[in-house]
Amino acid sequence: MNNQKTRKIKTPVKSQEITRKIFPSEQGKVSHNHSENTQPRRRPCGCIFLLVILLAFYFLAPFRTNVVILGIDRAPTGTMAGRSDTIMLVSVNPLLPTFKALSIPRDLWVSIPGVGENRINTAHYFAEASQPGSGPYAAMNAINENFLLNTRYYLRFNLENFPGIIDALGGITLDLPQAMAGFPAGRSRLNGEQALAFLRSRSDGDDFFRMRQGQIFVFSFTREIINPVNWPRIPMVTTAASSALDTNLPFYLWPRIGLALLRSSFSGIDMYTIDRSMVVPFVTSEGAQVLLPDWNIIHPFVRENF
Repeated sequence: MNNQKTRKIKTPVKSQEITRKIFPSEQGKVSHNHSENTQPRRRPCGCIFLLVILLAFYFLAPFRTNVVILGIDRAPTGTMAGRSDTIMLVSVNPLLPTFKALSIPRDLWVSIPGVGENRINTAHYFAEASQPGSGPYAAMNAINENFLLNTRYYLRFNLENFPGIIDALGGITLDLPQAMAGFPAGRSRLNGEQALAFLRSRSDGDDFFRMRQGQIFVFSFTREIINPVNWPRIPMVTTAASSALDTNLPFYLWPRIGLALLRSSFSGIDMYTIDRSMVVPFVTSEGAQVLLPDWNIIHPFVRENF
């Protein structure tokens, strides 16, 4: 019995126990990595999707923005107390897209709030001469009251400083359907001074002909602005425009209008005019030749388009 060796029975050790004994520090790492792998992965935040929806709504929301464009000429130096010889109502809807412009005759005989009956282009003058800065709002008020609109925004150009914008743009190309303002039919490239002479010219006909000139100019100017070749000139144009125009149009509406302009390069700009069929020539008791509006024609037309 004493000579017999005592056998020791080895108890199998679990692999987990071996790991604890041989690699105690690694065990913690394994456990830590295991806990990380069991955590669910985070999905991309829905804020990006919401932002895309908001941007799409902002740019393509189906509401119309109307802006009155006023061209003031020959005002006393250092003031804007002049008549608005260019009056245009612009309507923008980026969703459709639509970009419409309505030219209003400067000799249209209307009721001006606080003044009485007079030419529509005098609304700006009377208010601006009385209180600087109030002219655009008086002009908008006269348009809203007579055309039954609710326009809140304006762009006012000082035509004396307008050549600087055209020169900063590198000139403007006009495609004239016929000879106008001393320029031949066809394509003409104009600098700033020539562009101003074109806008001011009254040599070819009455106010209706002049409004047509203005529409051709606005269309050509828009085409130059949306041409990518001219985009590097935009900073120079903006600098020149700061001395030639003022506006109350909020900055957050500019991208919508810019989008409408870009899309209009494919769909086109719709130009309208208060034409001879909508007015009756009239001579006032003081001998002034004016135009009496036929509101039975004008109001339905404006309501449909603007």
